[in-house]
Amino acid sequence: METIHILHTNDFHSHLEHWPRIHHYLMEKKKYYHTKGEELFLFDIGDFIDRWHPYTEATKGYGNVELLNKSGYTAVTIGNNEGVNLPHDVLDHLYDQADFDVLNANLFQADGKYPDWVKPYHIYSTKKGTKVGVIGLTAYFNHLYNLLGWEITEPISELKKWMEPLKQEADIIILLSHLGLRDDEYIAANFPEIDVILGAHTHHFLEQGKAVGGTLIGAAGKFGNFVGEVTLTVNEEKTIQEKEAILFSFEELPEIPNEQEQINDFLKKGKELLNQQVTILNEPLLHDPFHETNLAKLLCKALRDWCKTDCAMINAGLLLGSLSGAVTTFDLLTICPHPINPCVVKLTGEELEKILVEANGEELPHREIKGLGFRGTVLGIFVYDGIQFEGGRIFIHQKPIAADQIYTLALPDMFTFGHFFKEVLPNKQKDYLLPEFLRDILKWELEPHQ
Repeated sequence: METIHILHTNDFHSHLEHWPRIHHYLMEKKKYYHTKGEELFLFDIGDFIDRWHPYTEATKGYGNVELLNKSGYTAVTIGNNEGVNLPHDVLDHLYDQADFDVLNANLFQADGKYPDWVKPYHIYSTKKGTKVGVIGLTAYFNHLYNLLGWEITEPISELKKWMEPLKQEADIIILLSHLGLRDDEYIAANFPEIDVILGAHTHHFLEQGKAVGGTLIGAAGKFGNFVGEVTLTVNEEKTIQEKEAILFSFEELPEIPNEQEQINDFLKKGKELLNQQVTILNEPLLHDPFHETNLAKLLCKALRDWCKTDCAMINAGLLLGSLSGAVTTFDLLTICPHPINPCVVKLTGEELEKILVEANGEELPHREIKGLGFRGTVLGIFVYDGIQFEGGRIFIHQKPIAADQIYTLALPDMFTFGHFFKEVLPNKQKDYLLPEFLRDILKWELEPHQ
């Protein structure tokens, strides 16, 4: 019998406060299995990078790749935080120094070829000659990838293309899936040839895995709260006799010496690298999620100017702090850490009015938001530029809103993903302006005042 261990992480999102302990744990596990003569693979299933953290932002993600190198990862697939939150040139060189494979069957250059740093799958051989075929897939955000100069194909269709060569070349097939639990369950039910699916994207965790038919699904939650392990027992005919999955909680991992010092060092390095002065303010720019402040109004005006639209709206909860005195790039990241892009929507006056009435309701400002790129807590009130409210009426640039007139509205892209303003926005054409984040637009607005 041969024992194969698979350690896996996913959706780490640059929570580097967990990394020193996890790195130490991975190293100890590798050492232990090496002394036993057992096989070990180490995979990350995407979204290891998240630009909210100063170290990631300052190093453009290269620092995160170095961490993966030091832990000796076998292979990774990319998530949307790598794929659509990095400019094309940055992603195209992100893995230049990687000591691991980047596996992704559905990511292509605009010319339809795989980038030099990507391959759809790889066959790994154990010491006993077992062939382990590993393939990667990432979430189908085709419109956003296209805007950044990439081509992304529908993942299930792409998987079908590669199953035959994988079956011919491999004894065991593993899928690294940054698709979400629902897709993983569908794949397990419809591709019984796949032995193990290691999942991500929807931040689900499966304490002892989940069996769908003969396929075992594993997933380790988010932020480094867990490390996953799948153990396969393989007989001499290269057939899996037993599969087990387990999660190890970060809280239960042993603390290590100098842990806090290492965590602080990530922050210190990031802050030093981002210490470029943007402007010096004569008066403070204040933030308050439940009041219209000068900082929120400034960002909203900048958004409208940047997008060249009739009007703009933002939620005040996007801003997590105030600015005063000398303002640096680090300060802008601190108060606006979200990977949220500007978006432009064309609306009739009637449609725009429906959105504004809903935005000004009592419920939305207090709603707590998770996901959609939002890194704050509450939505906060809405702040507008080019829009006025007087005596229960709505005006666009001092003129009463006209029901049949077409207006262009600039807003954060998080409001266009189907969770807000459902009566109007889901079916409207959206023009996303990538790769700039809202903090880049705030920087653009502040820089001329130097």
